[in-house]
Amino acid sequence: MNAADTAWIIVATALVLFMTLPGLALFYGGLVRARNVLSVFMQCYAIACLMSVLWLAFGYSIAFGSGTSGVWGGLDKMFLSGVTADSLSGTLPEVLFFAFQMTFAIITPALIVGAYVERVGFGFVLVFSGLWMLLCYAPVVHWIWGGGMMADGGIFGEIGVRDFAGGIVVHETAGLAALIIAVCLGPRKNRTTPPHNPGYVFIGAAMLWVGWFGFNGGSQLAADGGAAMALTVTHISAATASLTWALWEKIKYGKASLVGLVTGTIAGLASITPASGFVGPVEALVIGAVAGVLCQEAVNLVRNTLKIDDTLDVFAVHGVGGIFGTIMIAAFGQGAWVAQLGGLAVVGVFTLVVTLVLVKLVAMITPLRVDLETETNGLDISVHGERAYDMTS
Repeated sequence: MNAADTAWIIVATALVLFMTLPGLALFYGGLVRARNVLSVFMQCYAIACLMSVLWLAFGYSIAFGSGTSGVWGGLDKMFLSGVTADSLSGTLPEVLFFAFQMTFAIITPALIVGAYVERVGFGFVLVFSGLWMLLCYAPVVHWIWGGGMMADGGIFGEIGVRDFAGGIVVHETAGLAALIIAVCLGPRKNRTTPPHNPGYVFIGAAMLWVGWFGFNGGSQLAADGGAAMALTVTHISAATASLTWALWEKIKYGKASLVGLVTGTIAGLASITPASGFVGPVEALVIGAVAGVLCQEAVNLVRNTLKIDDTLDVFAVHGVGGIFGTIMIAAFGQGAWVAQLGGLAVVGVFTLVVTLVLVKLVAMITPLRVDLETETNGLDISVHGERAYDMTS
């Protein structure tokens, strides 16, 4: 065990959890109507709790167990069987590696929340998220990070898929799942209501930016120069994408908005995530500059051209950003084109199929969508019996 590595990953684990609670919850909560903000908080918090238990029970073993098929890790590490305080994963206590990866298993299904807010059944959120994490996310983790079929020497040859911190594993899977659910749900009855609290959006985005240092820097799994470089390029990409998003918004619409500026931040962070361990500051500048425009145009495509109500633009920002960053690894000569494109294609098809099947199956158990009266009145009071704001005082 290396004490410096251990100390850094303990901090990184806390930072990644901070991304979901409260970062993502505030970012998403500010974007919805006032009558739905608590439902967003509830969904993010409940997902964090449920994924933690499921990751302990089965998820970690599926992702990082010792299975030799290359498809999944098996069940030999269910409930951390055989793992003690003295067990090591590289230079880290294995229980710490488990905890760090658990925070990734929390935020990935939580990202999908943005596609279905304001109209989804709470029971569906929990059942779908749990099954999706175990049957979609965890196997993909094994394929790429757990020594499975897409790692070096796997189905793509000696140089396998390069995905430093989750362009494919986190952002592509969550983005595509969000798109499928949005299509299956159908649009909200009122799509024109602006974000009720841009201040929440700003605070949440700022928390996500800080937490992302643990997300990407921690993925080095060591306290060394590689972690420092990953942290640095993460910051550069986020800053650059924020500026290009705002500039492009100003050119197209005449005004640059706060919500647009911070959404550009998230686009830059998602785009640099897969490449953060393989590129330098100049490449990060390029990735961020393109991401701010590319993801904004993807929002317009999904929202206005395809008329898909992916409420908070999960696919356009996270999905497109993660896919773009994964491709740029090969473009900058840090990965093989066949592996990068092949990995995107295989995981993409797998995610689409598994998500669609799970949506149909879970909808047979618990309602996918709330009724019109509940949607109109808002999920906060109708589903959870609470209001975020007391308008009478």
